[in-house]
Formats: sequence, structure tokens, C-alpha cells
Amino acid sequence: MPTARMRLGRHAETLVAARLSGSGMRIIARNQRTSDVRGELDLIALDGRELVFVEVKALSAGATAGPERPVMAVGWRKRRKLRSLAIAWLHDHDGFVPRHETLRFDVVGVRVDAAGRAVDWEHVRAAF
Repeated sequence: MPTARMRLGRHAETLVAARLSGSGMRIIARNQRTSDVRGELDLIALDGRELVFVEVKALSAGATAGPERPVMAVGWRKRRKLRSLAIAWLHDHDGFVPRHETLRFDVVGVRVDAAGRAVDWEHVRAAF
């Protein structure tokens, strides 16, 4: 059974995917795992000719624990992990990756209220 934290994260990913799609990005994969590296890539999207790996961070509105802003939860260890996951995902999907010219890593932080609405949103393009 998923924990409240897992449910919040999945819900935030759904909100972010919808918003990014609405802004013109094409979501090509969600919750991707790889054969070589433990962990998960939240969203993979195409933004024009850029392949974008999107990390989603969520907090409940009014939460007192955790970072001041959700995007601040992506430190150097997480960035290193995401780079490793992206390389492994590209390797696993060799030949089946959509055409792109560049890669980018974005971080989206969302605060979600008790009704499940995004009350605060921060999208850091090319975060690292």
C-alpha cells in the first residue's frame, strides 16, 4: 500500500505532466527505471529538440518539515543520481529514443493543498 508521501509524489507528477503538456512539452515517459542504476526518473519529455529529464519534488502546503522550497531538495547527490539514471535510460533505449539535439535536466517543485491542488509551482529549467 502506498504511503501518504508516495501518493503525494505521484499526484504531483500527474499535475506537473499535465501542466508541462499544456505548455507544449510532449511527455514521452513517466516513472522510468533502468537495468543498471537503482532509482527512478519521474518524467521524460521533449521540449522542441531538447530531451528533458524532469525531477518532481512535492510538499504538502503548510508542511513545516523539509526544505523551504521543494526544488531545494535536489542536492548534489540527487543530481549525480539523476545523471546516472539518464545515461542508463538512454543506454537501455538505444535506438528508441526520440530524435533530439540536446539534453536538459529540469526540476519542478510543487506545494499541494489538502484538496490536491497545486498552490505553489516552481519550474527550474536547465537546473543542472
